[in-house]
Amino acid sequence: MARTAVIAGATGLVGGELLRLLLESEAYTEVIAAGRRSTGTTHAKLQGVVWEQDRPEAALEGRLKGADLFIATGTTIRKAGSQAAFREVDYELPLRLARSTAAEGAASLVIVSSIGASASSRAFYLRVKGELEQELGKLGLRKLVLLRPSQILGARAEKRTLEAAAGAVGKAFGPLMKGPLARYRPVEARVIAAAMLAAAQHAPEGKTVLESEALPAEARKLQQRS
Repeated sequence: MARTAVIAGATGLVGGELLRLLLESEAYTEVIAAGRRSTGTTHAKLQGVVWEQDRPEAALEGRLKGADLFIATGTTIRKAGSQAAFREVDYELPLRLARSTAAEGAASLVIVSSIGASASSRAFYLRVKGELEQELGKLGLRKLVLLRPSQILGARAEKRTLEAAAGAVGKAFGPLMKGPLARYRPVEARVIAAAMLAAAQHAPEGKTVLESEALPAEARKLQQRS
């Protein structure tokens, strides 16, 4: 059966890895990459869609029925410039897309959240992520998968000195993080991407939450069943 994948955030670290996997996957005959700019990638089954900043859902109107929607958008407060701008990217934008997903009858929504996401968190970043998760759960989506990775490792297009230093430390000490600390191990972007694809194909209907320590095992399902 022909399946369509729609990916928002394909120019990012995780999104770029996921786009590659989607284009390689025999499960999808069409891949739609939507974002503020082109991915610069060409492929026989790839369609690029560039959206307006304030109306991302309009660019995908009529394209979501029966599709698997993957959301890997995100920024940092420092890069966004303010808490309000951060909230626009990490809360408003994915929520608009999710509402369209629910309205058009998409097969699934798989989204990258964050470890520690909670609507009651004192930390602004984690609170926004938690509030988004909360709202997504109210939409009645056929299948909703929330991934909560710890620090994400990978080669970013933009330079983030502090993140790079923290990533190096985390990578070195990750194997020592066992038991309750396992959830704080840094995780490679390619592992998150593989876990997203595996979850879209094999997670049960309803809501599924994948904590950071569960992502490597979820990613391996893709290799086992491919």
